[in-house]
Amino acid sequence: MNFTDKLKKGMCIMMSLCIAVLAVFCVSKRAQQVLNISTDTALASVFFTMPDGSFDRPKSKEKSVTKPKKSDSVKNEQSQKIVSDTVIDSNEATYPVREIDLSSSTKFYDNISLNNKTSYTVDPETLLKDGLPFEISDTREAQVLIVHTHTCESYLPFDSGFYYESFYPRTTDNEKNVFAVGEAISKSLKAKGIGVVHAKTQHDHPSYDGAYDRSFETIQNYLSKYPSIKVVLDIHRDSMTQDDMTRLKPTFTYNGEKAAQIMIMTGHDSSYTHFPTWEDNLKFALLLQNTCETMYTGMTRPLNFGDFTYNMNANSGSLLIEVGTDANTLSEAVLSGELLGNALSEVLQNF
Repeated sequence: MNFTDKLKKGMCIMMSLCIAVLAVFCVSKRAQQVLNISTDTALASVFFTMPDGSFDRPKSKEKSVTKPKKSDSVKNEQSQKIVSDTVIDSNEATYPVREIDLSSSTKFYDNISLNNKTSYTVDPETLLKDGLPFEISDTREAQVLIVHTHTCESYLPFDSGFYYESFYPRTTDNEKNVFAVGEAISKSLKAKGIGVVHAKTQHDHPSYDGAYDRSFETIQNYLSKYPSIKVVLDIHRDSMTQDDMTRLKPTFTYNGEKAAQIMIMTGHDSSYTHFPTWEDNLKFALLLQNTCETMYTGMTRPLNFGDFTYNMNANSGSLLIEVGTDANTLSEAVLSGELLGNALSEVLQNF
């Protein structure tokens, strides 16, 4: 073999070695990504679903956690499915539903428990002294707007202690989704003489993506049509599923009946949000949290205060409220809606 042939053979060997090393490197990097994805997926199964479809780790009753991510996750996968009632096959697999109490025995102030995820130090005593940041007129004109960014979010039909594998907690039937909870709130408010508008628009159907943009447009249209509106409630339901597929349902008891615990959310202005009225919204949220828990002990999970907006910058009386989870029954959520309407009436008429 002459020198030229030896040189060519050597170069071929060197190139083969380089390709092999590069292949090993690429495979190792991809494996790391897969492992990371698997880890995130496993963790997500015990996270709370945030209103944008991202996940937030379950918190202790005293400590706050990291800010919610703005990435879409499980709910975006659900958006690709046809929204319909689940067809039950009695022979299919079932998974457990476990009741849980997410109220806090440690009160931040008075009957308020708070999950503060911001750098802002909340002084509830001072904020509560200011009362409502807006005035409610003694009139039947619309004072409250109820909307649902994720209208198709639904609940279990029965309290059976389990759910079927095919259970899909979304439906366009407004008698079975969070719209029914909004109706219960509306009826309670109207019974107290407070004018209410309840938007029927399904902002998450047929597409889940862009639901917040569409609901913000709905809110602005109603605020323009009814300048008397001071309060905007975006009613949702949460979701909590553990690694073993157990779904958690937060409940409390009122007059011997089970009801779904609620979580009030309000946001804070930050470097990536525009929320000029956040402090007024916080005052309103604190008043409502305190009143709910005073009237109905165990009704509330800690108030969720974080660096997010979720359309709550619409006015100084905008809040997002999670009523139960997908493991609560519709009747439990509707009862909570009725009680929430009573507590809101108390706040609007007496503060």
